[in-house]
Amino acid sequence: MKIGSRIVGPEQRPFIIAEVAQSHEGSLGMAFSFIDVARECGADAVKFQTHIASEESTRAEPWRIPFSQQDECRYDYWKRMEFSFGQWRALKEHADKRGILFLSSPFSVKACDWLEEIGVPAWKIASGEARHDPLLQRILASGKPVLLSTGLSTTEEAFATAQRIHQAGTDVALLHCTTRYPTAPEEVGLNVLESFLRDCHRFPAGLSDHSGTPYPGIVAAYLGASVIEAHLTLHPKMFGPDVSSSLTPEAFETLVRGAAFAWAMRRSPVDKQRQLMALEKESLMFGRSLVTARPIASGERIGAESVAYKKPGGGMPFEQRHAVVGRISCKDLPADHRLSPDDVR
Repeated sequence: MKIGSRIVGPEQRPFIIAEVAQSHEGSLGMAFSFIDVARECGADAVKFQTHIASEESTRAEPWRIPFSQQDECRYDYWKRMEFSFGQWRALKEHADKRGILFLSSPFSVKACDWLEEIGVPAWKIASGEARHDPLLQRILASGKPVLLSTGLSTTEEAFATAQRIHQAGTDVALLHCTTRYPTAPEEVGLNVLESFLRDCHRFPAGLSDHSGTPYPGIVAAYLGASVIEAHLTLHPKMFGPDVSSSLTPEAFETLVRGAAFAWAMRRSPVDKQRQLMALEKESLMFGRSLVTARPIASGERIGAESVAYKKPGGGMPFEQRHAVVGRISCKDLPADHRLSPDDVR
């Protein structure tokens, strides 16, 4: 699949997304800063969430985490988080200027309309929206590639949704996700990603991570993930429900570097025999050879106590001690002389 100018697939370096979500706290200036930091961290894309309260929620919606004393209910929170269409356009234009792809998860059909108009190159379907049929139909009508989070879907449901998207003529990638904030190591479940990679070769697979650490993403890159998404925070003490699940800029840079390193390892299986041939110099440097432990006179019988095993390599290996111990020296041998079969008779 292709997102913007970036090819996304198992033969490519993992496509890394910096997820801002709602960490901008409704501040347009903060959202601009997140774009800058995501670019500086080396992410391929920065992703937001486009919420329009009246289109997606009611005052009856419960809090996922009752964190805000500023908002009377979750609907008020979504309302406070809203950006206008013009502000979303400005954010997209800023990302374009900074050279980073701009993505946002829509949570309503109207949000899709806005995002398509400003020109997002792909869609990200959040785990909770995978069964939102009107949203899915709107997304499929655009023909743009889809990144599908599967945190609230069974494996069978995830495959079925991906198949539906594929049959509509749209490219899709499956992202394993655990909808727990933060995700403990025991719940990351990279075995699910492995099952996607093993059982569903038709679609690129990846990880949308909420662990708050770079480690799952790096391991996922080695396993073969085509996409890695992780939350980004500007500081670990920032306010908001997702901060504990997010990476600091320093940790995000570690994820980017680590994923590239892991991908390079995966792409370069080692032929041990060929590698050892190329390491001949190092083998000599770090190896050992049989040497004389003291000066030995010509005609002297060489005892076991007169032989040592020292660096460098290139001489007789330890296993050939029998070829010199108990034999007669043919000539005077100084201490630390590297022994050879020609030295004895």
